[in-house]
Parts: sequence; structure tokens; C-alpha cells
Amino acid sequence: MTLDTDKAVPIAPDPFAFQAEELAQAEASALSQAELDELTDKLIAAFKSVYDPEIPVDIFELGLIYRVDVSDDRDVVVDMTLTAPGCPVAGEMPGWVSDAVEGVEGVRSATVNLVFEPPWDQTKMSDEAKLALNLF
Repeated sequence: MTLDTDKAVPIAPDPFAFQAEELAQAEASALSQAELDELTDKLIAAFKSVYDPEIPVDIFELGLIYRVDVSDDRDVVVDMTLTAPGCPVAGEMPGWVSDAVEGVEGVRSATVNLVFEPPWDQTKMSDEAKLALNLF
């Protein structure tokens, strides 16, 4: 789902960061930068409350959140992936993420899209996640 008034929320410095055109669109938003920053912090906290049950690390640190779009009406669209397409919770995890996002104060609605491009691999994990899993 694409929202006409979307703007990407910068959730972490990573390969999925803003492009110049998206930054210009974000600046033209009805949400102030302060509101967007506060909402970003709350969304990150919501993502960090969801864990892959097979891995003791939250989905944000695992690098499973690929894109977050927030409309001026505070409708949130999340593109996320799984550590493997055959993940046993593939049918449930998008609902967990949607519930977490909808629990954020000020969010009107949440849509979670499961995507598999680009495929997830360990390079998408944060250093914190790698440390927790002894991957250094």
C-alpha cells in the first residue's frame, strides 16, 4: 500500500536511508520535525518490543524493518522481512508488529507488508544484535 502523502521515517543509519527526494517530501509534511522525531523514537521502541521467538533479539536490531512510512494523518506503513521465508511465525509476526505500532500514541493505523527483497542476511543486524548472539 502506498500513501499519497507518505514520507519515510529515518529509523537507523543503514542502506535503506533517505534519498534526497524523500527528504524534500518530508520537509513539506504537515508534521513538524519535532513531531516526526518523537514519533520515530516511539516507533523504534515499539519495534524493539517484538522478538523473533527463535532468536533472543528484537526485530529492529535484527534488521528486519526495511522501511517505515508515516502519512500526514499518522497512518503508518511498515515493510519488513523475516530471517527466512519459511519462518514458522511468518503468518503471525506481521500482526505482532501491527499491534505494536498501533499501540504507539498518535498512530492512527498500521499496515505491515512482508517483503523478501532484498533477502535478509546477518549483515543487516546491528552490532548490538551481533554481540548478543556472539557473532563477532
